Amino acid sequence: METKTRANTFVDEIGAIPGGESIRLCIQCGTCTASCPNADKMEHTPSQLIAMARAGMRDEVLSSNAMWYCLSCYLCTVRCPRGIKITDLMHAFERISAREGLSRGRTRTPTMYRSFSNFVYSLGSLPELGFMTWFYLLTNPLRALRMIPLALSLLRHGRLSIKARRLTPEGTNQLKAIFDKAESLGGAV
Repeated sequence: METKTRANTFVDEIGAIPGGESIRLCIQCGTCTASCPNADKMEHTPSQLIAMARAGMRDEVLSSNAMWYCLSCYLCTVRCPRGIKITDLMHAFERISAREGLSRGRTRTPTMYRSFSNFVYSLGSLPELGFMTWFYLLTNPLRALRMIPLALSLLRHGRLSIKARRLTPEGTNQLKAIFDKAESLGGAV
């Protein structure tokens, strides 16, 4: 009879999330870390994070800033000799961390994700100016003031829209159905 260790329990939890199923395939070659343009900003590199997860260091992994610095550039994924989708694995770590509330205050990315989802879900569109204003008010209002010159320049060059294009009622219903399905599969809106 096989007994589950804490490491196996956490690895199983990760493996049950889409994107996390290949965590056991890692051979710790370090290619992902060497490929990552943000590895120097992470508390733990991608290969360290995988090793820590496999060692059952759940709290340390989930409270790390590493997965939130993932740019989703897929350099790690295309270079991995085992074909592990490391970017997807990082997003699996994000999902668990956000669900457990371990990401609060360490990074603004979860706030960005929630704000984006809430705006799109409630409005069926994303008014860029309103969205970014709301995001900065939630995270750092003084930074919003510093961003005004950039916003004006973007507006002047037609790169920032004030009014978002609205979806048709049918499109809005389809979008809400997608969000509802994602939420039923363990995502958060």
